[in-house]
Order: sequence, then C-alpha cells, then structure tokens
Amino acid sequence: MNLDRAKFHFVVLIGGLIFGAGLSISNMSEPEVVLSFLQFKDFGLIFVMFGAAMVTGIGFQLLPKTIHESVLTKEELGRRVKSFDKKVVIGGTIFGIGWGLSGICPGAAYASLGTGNLPIISAIAGMFVGAYLQTYIRPLVDGGK
Repeated sequence: MNLDRAKFHFVVLIGGLIFGAGLSISNMSEPEVVLSFLQFKDFGLIFVMFGAAMVTGIGFQLLPKTIHESVLTKEELGRRVKSFDKKVVIGGTIFGIGWGLSGICPGAAYASLGTGNLPIISAIAGMFVGAYLQTYIRPLVDGGK
C-alpha cells in the first residue's frame, strides 16, 4: 500500500472513531433510544442529527471555498446532487421500515456492536443480505433497465 493510500485509510479510521464515539456518547447506539424517538417519546435523536448536519453543512460550505480538491484523493470538490425520483421514495420507505423494525440505523448498529450489544449482529447481517438482494430487486424498480 502506498503512502497516500495508507494516509487515506488512516483518516477514514479516525473519522470512524469520532463517528462511533459521538454515537455512543449521545446514546444513539442504543436501539431503545432510537425506538423511543420513533415512538415520539424522546426527541434527543433530532438534536444529535441536527448538530451533526450543522457541522457537516458548515464544512461542505467552507471547504470548497478554501480548497478545490480533496486532500486525500485529489479529486475536485463539487456538489453531487441526487435527483428526487421513485427510487428515493421506495428506498426511503424500505429504509424506514427496516429502521422501525430493528430500531437502529446502519452507522449506529456498528457503534452499538462496539458497546457490547451482540444481538445487533442480527440487524447487521440483515443489512448485508438486504443490500445483496437489492441487486436482484433493483431491475424491477428500474423498469427492467
């Protein structure tokens, strides 16, 4: 592995450590907390998501004005806007059903595993299988394309 690739993986590792710590500190790695939010009993998740979105949003606004390429990949920084189409609606609906049934988001599932929540392995396995199965389902959603 060359130095740039090693640096890339190191920075991604640090980002993952920060992400996991933030989820765990805010208790968002606990399915019970997420389910309480989904049942409109605890709104802490909104504040965590809003805080994360604000920090990320500020970064995405300021960085392209100060640097023009990714420090790690050297790719040009730019906006990647996804169109709002039926795949977004269908995928979001399926995601929401899975979120409600499992009580955990993908990132929080990994952080939950790190806090010792071993039953969450079932949800993580389900995410992998679901992602794999979508390769067979997607042509149906795309209309045979």
